[in-house]
Amino acid sequence: MKTKANAVTSQAFPESQTGRVKSFIATCKSQKALLLMTVPFVIWVFVFKYLPVWGWTMAFQDFKPARSFSEQEWVGFKHFAFLFTDDRFLGVLRNTLAQSLINLVLGFVTAIGLAVLINELTNVKFKRVVQTISYLPHFLSWVVAAALISSLLSMDGIINELLIGLNIIDDKILWLGVGEYFWGILAASDIWKNVGWNTIIYLAAISMIDMEQYEAAKIDGASRLQRIKYITIPGMKPVIVVLLIMNMGYIIEAGFEAQYLLGNGQNIEYSENIDVFVINYGISMFNFSLATAAGIFKTVISLIFLIAANSFSKKMGQGGLY
Repeated sequence: MKTKANAVTSQAFPESQTGRVKSFIATCKSQKALLLMTVPFVIWVFVFKYLPVWGWTMAFQDFKPARSFSEQEWVGFKHFAFLFTDDRFLGVLRNTLAQSLINLVLGFVTAIGLAVLINELTNVKFKRVVQTISYLPHFLSWVVAAALISSLLSMDGIINELLIGLNIIDDKILWLGVGEYFWGILAASDIWKNVGWNTIIYLAAISMIDMEQYEAAKIDGASRLQRIKYITIPGMKPVIVVLLIMNMGYIIEAGFEAQYLLGNGQNIEYSENIDVFVINYGISMFNFSLATAAGIFKTVISLIFLIAANSFSKKMGQGGLY
């Protein structure tokens, strides 16, 4: 009987799989303190990230807050059909993708460039001053930042005065009143506010590069630009790839605060993205079902972009998230 039972067990659980299970259990026992420390975070993720998924049912209902769940009217994909046939939402989707792509490209280029430049500074005190100044805007709320930007770009703002003084423009321009300028203004504002903060992880990646490589390159006669090209950038490459993959998961997340605070009736054709659309035509009008449908659309598209970017990176031999 034991022989028969062992044979059945060996068929159900091959030796390799059994070994993995035993190894996993042993690892859990040896790291039980770390596992216990993660319990509060697991609970937090479950409560605030997974339980709310139950609310996705609203996207398939004509949700009325006063009714119980059993009394809600189920309408299937009505709200999704509305989103994909509404001309305004298609324009909003265009704005979202354009804003995200511009911020993604410029954000990566400027953060990597600033990190390399800071790393090349030899004066430690000056380097710290530059880092501190570049970090400071990140700690401003978008309410304060938007007020500063609006003041700078107003008719009597310093931008108009400077451009007129340099004879670049002849008349004052209401920058936030011209829709075509909004994407550029948004990108410049986002870079100013976040570029210093985004350099932190790149500076950490640079600090992990073996200094002997730089010393050997100097001995071989490599210039500073050559050391950046052949040592610094390749050393940052794994971090750049991982961050790029992760940011692809947020390609449909163009943000909300900046667009909402800097947007107005004159530039709404270019400033309104999905999040602002959800506020204006979903929550403000108590159309919670439409807002939920837009949220599900964002989640699904983000997941597709993330998986596609990760798969493409692995096929190109650059590694991935999993």
